[in-house]
Amino acid sequence: MVIAAVGDNTIDEYTGQQAGSFVGGNALNVAVNCVRLGTAAEYFGAVGPDQRGQRVRDTLRRQGVGTGGLVVLDGVTSVSIIRVDETGDRHFEHEDFGVCARYAPGEPELRRLAEASAVHIGLLPHPAPLRERLHACGVLVSQDCAVTAGYEYLDIAFCSSAAAGGAPEDLARRALAGGARLCVVTCGAGGSVAHDGRHWWRAAALGVRAVDTTGAGDSYIAGFLQARLAGADVPQAMSAGTASAALTCTHRGAWRQQ
Repeated sequence: MVIAAVGDNTIDEYTGQQAGSFVGGNALNVAVNCVRLGTAAEYFGAVGPDQRGQRVRDTLRRQGVGTGGLVVLDGVTSVSIIRVDETGDRHFEHEDFGVCARYAPGEPELRRLAEASAVHIGLLPHPAPLRERLHACGVLVSQDCAVTAGYEYLDIAFCSSAAAGGAPEDLARRALAGGARLCVVTCGAGGSVAHDGRHWWRAAALGVRAVDTTGAGDSYIAGFLQARLAGADVPQAMSAGTASAALTCTHRGAWRQQ
């Protein structure tokens, strides 16, 4: 069982009340957390020929994530500037997606992705052809719809009520109307909601002392996918995602790096 994650990586630079530098990005975070949960994972994305790009590659390798799909493009590696205020809230002051903004998997990468048990799409400029091709190959396809638009050919649409606004039930119905087979909506401290067109499921968040919520949604996705591929039903997968997200909130960064 191999989970492949396609899309963004970045260097998160913290300023303000907290200082620090972390490797992150939706797709990369999902891949790393899958490995930490015991499932093999590969990452497909782009970095620039710079020190940040080498840091991303080295970090993935140290975490045990396959880097055969990581390519180098002319340009700069993505960086996000996050200011932490006196209350601990995070504010994204600046985001330069760099070469991630024009990354698309080539034919060799597409053939490898078609061999995965599941493919998760993070931030990706043109995801529709990839979704359609993987669907035709029988691969389970999920996507973070908070950062990438479109629901066609999705087995699982992951949405965020905080990012989209509005009721999670409305988000779920919209995703299913757009073509997704299942929608999971994370609601922060409000837990999560899932819908497949017939059934509704709800899971409460776990009470933890939050240090940093960066990447909690990505950790939820990894926990959910890992459990689902292992045979869990939707409620069990939601519980696994909830536990993974709660753990992430107890330390700085999307996963322990320092």
